[in-house]
Amino acid sequence: MHIINYIQNLEFVHPNLFWLFSIIPILIVWYIWKRKKDNASFVVSTAIPFTSQKQTTWWFHIPFVCRILAICLMIIALARPQSALSHKEIDIEGIDIVMALDVSGSMMAMDFRPNRLEACKQVIKSFIENRPTDRIGLVLYSGEAYTKCPLTTDHNTLLNALATSANGQIEDGTAIGDGLGTAINRLRESTAKSKVIILLSDGVNNSGYIDPLSAADLAKEFGMRVYTIGCGSIGEAPYASPYGTFYAKTEIDEQLLANIAQTTNGKYFRAQNKEKLKQVYDEIDKMEKSRISETQFINKTDEFFPFLFIAMGLFLLEFILGQTILKIRP
Repeated sequence: MHIINYIQNLEFVHPNLFWLFSIIPILIVWYIWKRKKDNASFVVSTAIPFTSQKQTTWWFHIPFVCRILAICLMIIALARPQSALSHKEIDIEGIDIVMALDVSGSMMAMDFRPNRLEACKQVIKSFIENRPTDRIGLVLYSGEAYTKCPLTTDHNTLLNALATSANGQIEDGTAIGDGLGTAINRLRESTAKSKVIILLSDGVNNSGYIDPLSAADLAKEFGMRVYTIGCGSIGEAPYASPYGTFYAKTEIDEQLLANIAQTTNGKYFRAQNKEKLKQVYDEIDKMEKSRISETQFINKTDEFFPFLFIAMGLFLLEFILGQTILKIRP
């Protein structure tokens, strides 16, 4: 088995020389014809004395078999077999991404199942799992903003932080500027060549201390690209209450979100349902691919010597047998 694997892993510098194997059938036919021609015959009155003798002439063919095997090995040696030892160096240039997630009360609307916030968390979870080489952080905002998880490659910790994100943990409202500003602060000292913010909102900026467009200008200055997502339906959306389902007015400041994206050379997306939201994150995933460079080093070693050594041994064995125990005397 080891020999088979060894031969399978060989590469040949001159594989065109394998046509020489076509000589082998010619040599075999010539040998058979010559043996028949050289066989002597004589007439006897009876063959009875010879019938009990075992036919042992097969071992007279051993020198020829040695010669054929030696020629085959010589052809392989001429083709210059080589073994290759290779290794790869992979350089992965990841992307630093901060996701700013709206957790305001309006994210509890049930136009997404089971509600906007839980649907967004499910889609974001898949997005994180598809980007194992990136550092990703999470910022939550409503009436104010805070960092739920800093930039990290420990995606298990990040996913746990995402799973425990909920409405009601901070003051209610929609402070888009504060959410964007906090995300910028997390990316400000990043040395990654690509710095991305994915900001998701389902409302209108109505609180906070930072103007969203001023924050967008700051992101541009730091070389950050902001993708904005308007999440949810516009008009009315169902909400759950202890007294049953009720409908409330919903609106999204699409113009603001589009302006933020345009200022930072990003893109604005609209997601009216969970399936559309998944398509949005898939599109961002395709646009922001990590760059992977691969360098392969190959060290090749000539392996013709074993074949040549065995071939010379077979030629020597043929000569010795032909001159000693298998010598044909006239």
